[in-house]
Amino acid sequence: MLSAILLAAGESKRMGEPKQLMPLGKHTLLEQAIDNLLNSSVDETIVVVGHKAEEITRAIATKPVKIMFNPNYRQGMSTSIVAGLILVDPQSQAVMLALGDQPLVESQTINQLIDAFNSHDKGIAVPTHRGKRGNPIIFNIKYKAKLLELEGDIGGREIIRQHPGDVLEVAVDSESVISDIDTKDDYKSQLG
Repeated sequence: MLSAILLAAGESKRMGEPKQLMPLGKHTLLEQAIDNLLNSSVDETIVVVGHKAEEITRAIATKPVKIMFNPNYRQGMSTSIVAGLILVDPQSQAVMLALGDQPLVESQTINQLIDAFNSHDKGIAVPTHRGKRGNPIIFNIKYKAKLLELEGDIGGREIIRQHPGDVLEVAVDSESVISDIDTKDDYKSQLG
């Protein structure tokens, strides 16, 4: 079993408005990111909200996901990872950390990462595009304690740095794994 934690608690300071709720086709950026996970072979999806939590929770209320509120979201990404881990199913063998501002990472790319992870004995799987590492990242559940110890505005990169021999790089064709939407220019260039 593999659980995905979708990090969507940030304040979108560079965007100037909650990017989770910005339109993308008939949906919002966050809804698209959720749908990509739901349409993949991920077994459960946990969405961590923080800034504008009520508004965002209402927007995704019909989705078959677990929603976790992170009251400490201003203290950085690590607090959202810790919050999401609380809801991970005890049967889960791995945790995928996905970003709410990467709505263009398609289900097939997610599945390619999961398939590669499942067919190797490495404990961490990272997608790469043209040699550059991106997201989402899968961690074997053995890293749960280390993920729970994270502090500040960092994700799993520190754990990756500490365990280079346990990292599987998975080359994917999609540039989406190295692109996120932080500014109005990102939004226009990726979605325009």
